[in-house]
Amino acid sequence: MFVVEVRDHIMIAHSLPRPVFGPAQGLHGATFVVDAAFFTRDLDDDGLAVDIGAATTVLGETLKPLNYKNLDELPAFAGKVTTTEVIAKYVFDELARAVADKRLGPGSQRICRLKVMLHESHAARGWYEADL
Repeated sequence: MFVVEVRDHIMIAHSLPRPVFGPAQGLHGATFVVDAAFFTRDLDDDGLAVDIGAATTVLGETLKPLNYKNLDELPAFAGKVTTTEVIAKYVFDELARAVADKRLGPGSQRICRLKVMLHESHAARGWYEADL
């Protein structure tokens, strides 16, 4: 399997209003480093799995509506507890939509799997990955 992975980041605010989250129940900020991995089984005639520039652009466009926002106020997260895992799945779904819409260029049809990893800190991360 060939993989191209790109990275960006977001700064968000949110609350996790459940007792299990202790002090994080209140409104707080977080910065996530976001890695998106695009998997293909083969390469194109130019030796590419996925165009890195297109992947970087699509990830940036996907994250822009979240950056510097309070996730508690966004319709996409209404009724959800915005854990790292929930945010990773949201980003995954948006990237999967971009793949289906061929926004990653001619190589879009070769992408067969995605992995979205959010780094909460140097010591903790969570992700969602699945076949397309």
